[in-house]
Amino acid sequence: MLDEQQAFYRARAPHYDDWWLGRGNYQRGEDRARRWHEQVVTIERALAEFGPRGDVLELAGGTGWWTLQLARTAGTLTVVDSSPEALELNRRRVSAAEGATTTTEVDYVVADLFSWEPARQFDVVFFSFWLSHVPRARFADFWALVRRSLRPGGRAFLVDNRHQPTPGVSGGDPYVVEYLPDLHRRRLEDGREFHVVKVTYGPDELAALLQADGWQPSIDATEWFLYGWAQPADPGVQ
Repeated sequence: MLDEQQAFYRARAPHYDDWWLGRGNYQRGEDRARRWHEQVVTIERALAEFGPRGDVLELAGGTGWWTLQLARTAGTLTVVDSSPEALELNRRRVSAAEGATTTTEVDYVVADLFSWEPARQFDVVFFSFWLSHVPRARFADFWALVRRSLRPGGRAFLVDNRHQPTPGVSGGDPYVVEYLPDLHRRRLEDGREFHVVKVTYGPDELAALLQADGWQPSIDATEWFLYGWAQPADPGVQ
């Protein structure tokens, strides 16, 4: 199933930004677009306050919307994603902004995050819309990877979809043809269908899971998004 998920996002890369920008079948209407923008600004401000400085690692960097913001403050920035197609779009986006918004050089790594291991440690680990694609059974394994990626005293920041009790009733993804427990069946423009892991959390649930796993979390949420930071409860133990 994880191979199927990876294949989906490689094929989806050229169209992924439609979702973020509300283009094509993702057009949201004036009111919904305004609310979307306001909530994104809330997260951008929270990330700026968090301060992603020093050596920063971005997991599942995708097409680069958050890479740009990280590059404004990071001393070094490493971006890992399993899709070379997405990272090429990321590279183009960051290159187009160089000199205008950022001078940080970005190191790109194509790798499967379910098997990848960091070659060094970082001050900050960031990931957006990735935790929801980690199966519940691999939750602890993934956070162990985050812990191994952090220097003592390091912190992690995440952004993701907030749990919606009935996701298909209002504002559901037009390419999701079936909502299953912790799983979506999605159809691409060419008609191919893929199963994609989609585990969403509420802020209290995620905070409790992280505390039980040995993290000190600060998790918040908007109407549609989950965001916040966490660091090992014992910063000296990685």
